[in-house]
Amino acid sequence: MEDLDIIKKSQKKNDKVIPVKLTADSKLKFRCHKGVKCFTACCHNVSIVLPPYDILRLRRRLGLSSAEFYEKYAQLEVLDKTLLPVLTLKMQDDEKRSCPFVTPDGCTVYEDRPNICRYYPVGMASLRKQDTETGKDEFYFMVKEDHCLGFEEDTVWTMAEWRADQRADLYDEMNRGWMEILIKKKSFGLNELPEKKNEIFFKVSTDLDYFRMFVFESSFLNIYDIPPEQVEKMRNSDEELLKFSYEWLKHALFAEETLELSDNEEVAARKEKIVAKFAAKSGKK
Repeated sequence: MEDLDIIKKSQKKNDKVIPVKLTADSKLKFRCHKGVKCFTACCHNVSIVLPPYDILRLRRRLGLSSAEFYEKYAQLEVLDKTLLPVLTLKMQDDEKRSCPFVTPDGCTVYEDRPNICRYYPVGMASLRKQDTETGKDEFYFMVKEDHCLGFEEDTVWTMAEWRADQRADLYDEMNRGWMEILIKKKSFGLNELPEKKNEIFFKVSTDLDYFRMFVFESSFLNIYDIPPEQVEKMRNSDEELLKFSYEWLKHALFAEETLELSDNEEVAARKEKIVAKFAAKSGKK
């Protein structure tokens, strides 16, 4: 699932977004394969935002730590409309600004390619709406590039069939919490978060190694009341830890009640310290 502004960020400037909201049953006639003359043309001169699960899949495929992946394959950018820092895929320094994973024979990380590549030429937008039960309006739309000949192929899909074939549903599920954070921040307008919160958002959403140390090598598990079975799942599964990171980010950035504090002496002492600081500041005014 992608927010509309992120999808625009991940497209080329001359892409044509067809202004029609499409449903899961809408039809798409498209097929991309090595026999199409434009094969891999869409893998050049494009900005690809990397949500957390995309980063996890790529760096795991490449056998890299979060820091190593960032240094070699990614770069920092700030998203329009949210002013949140994210990673984008670093293109090669050649005339075409080629994807670092593209070859004449196709994508070298195809099984673990970013979700925006899986959806192409389809985009999925998630917009906040006040009059819907979930507060969101999710829909599909079509992106057409002038050079793309895939639309001339005979294979016909529904949007749901295309999404399932590309395994985009898994990526949507794993990135959903992160997208909810971006959408919530977008609703605040161009008000910047405090620098510390921006740093927290960036570190937690781009560096799962850092978050793992934060959770398991600090007093984190003494502060928050997390069921033992969930803690064990997070120890053994990157995916479970990643999903938990979204809940903690909502708590840390927006004070959402996604986590419960433990009822112990350490938490009580921290609360007293906060109260004392606040009282001291109030007394100075």
